[in-house]
Amino acid sequence: MRKIKSMKNDTSPPSVMDSMEEKTIIGENISIMGDVQGEEDLLIEGSVKGKINLEKHHLTVGSKGQVEAEIQAENVTISGRLVGNINAMGKVEIMKEADFNGEIKAKRISVEDGAYLKAVIELERGPQKKTEPAIRLSDHTVSKPDKEPFSPAGETEKRK
Repeated sequence: MRKIKSMKNDTSPPSVMDSMEEKTIIGENISIMGDVQGEEDLLIEGSVKGKINLEKHHLTVGSKGQVEAEIQAENVTISGRLVGNINAMGKVEIMKEADFNGEIKAKRISVEDGAYLKAVIELERGPQKKTEPAIRLSDHTVSKPDKEPFSPAGETEKRK
């Protein structure tokens, strides 16, 4: 595993360290069996089997990543292969090269054209505003139409 720093804000000069965020990379030749827990973003290009808990951070399964896990993260991006369940507080992105099979619970989801997706998806709603109907039925009266309803030719004689 290695750590890299990436810029959160591209307009910041490289010397400003507080605008940087750390990301750990599980490389292509690394396999992990067990629980992974962290306080920074994670990019998986290797293999992980178990549980992944990055509650306030972003998980990315890279194009070479192979993951079989129960996942808890803020946001999840999938470009590789993932089998398991995702519980994201934010967004799940399934890229065109992704292969996903499992369950997703998130606030938002996006799926690129070409991605393989076999899933049960539950999208959470934010708090709903109570809306009032535009017209209150009790405030209006309903009256009979002034004219007989239109009927095609020949139908009028049948009714008489």
